[in-house]
Amino acid sequence: MTAQAVLTALLLPPLLLVLLGMAGAGFASRGVRGGLALALVAGGAQFLFATPFVAGTLLASLDPAPAAPPAGAPGAIVVLGGDAARSGAGGDVGPLTLERLRAGAALQRRTGLPLLVTGGPNSPGLEPLAHSMARSLRDDFGIRTRWMEPAAGDTRDNAVLSAALLRPEGIGTVFLVTHGWHMGRAVAAFRRAGLATIPAPVRLDRAPDGRPSDWVPRPDHLAESWFAMREWAGRLVYALRD
Repeated sequence: MTAQAVLTALLLPPLLLVLLGMAGAGFASRGVRGGLALALVAGGAQFLFATPFVAGTLLASLDPAPAAPPAGAPGAIVVLGGDAARSGAGGDVGPLTLERLRAGAALQRRTGLPLLVTGGPNSPGLEPLAHSMARSLRDDFGIRTRWMEPAAGDTRDNAVLSAALLRPEGIGTVFLVTHGWHMGRAVAAFRRAGLATIPAPVRLDRAPDGRPSDWVPRPDHLAESWFAMREWAGRLVYALRD
């Protein structure tokens, strides 16, 4: 696990809230004033982040980037890697990446454009995600990958290294496939890398309206809240760095 991944885990819920809750419980057991309140606040926040209402509101706040008028006809489809899964062969695409591949495959069938997949190893011992993505496109969707970019460690790398592959081919405009909550940061990175980008977002979920089921917590919604908060943190880092 990289230092960036460790820092992300420590500074974002749910781990941050678990640590705060444990600290609050420890303080309360020693009679420290405010310890119980800290533990209750951390537990309540954990509950709320696991609800569809909070998770959906956070995801809805990450609107995809608007499509700018393309500089020319798109010449390729770029699919960004997301998560990976361990398997007997050493690595495979995770569910988020598989959703992106499915959308990329459907777009490729509609347009006939060649595909580029981008993503480096997600953790030590795993093959580059781009290799797993190309294998999944071949075996699961019957589609050949034209370009593989196996070194990117983050979204900015995805953009810069993809542009380096496509520019020698005379391609300056692409369809970009990633999740809607990630699209804003991804489009900005690709445009900075010199590629005119047409967003092709995956799974744009409804904004919650406060119906009773929106307040029933589930672990998958806690994960969605984590993705949304990590994305906001990434946007902040990119804004400061660039």
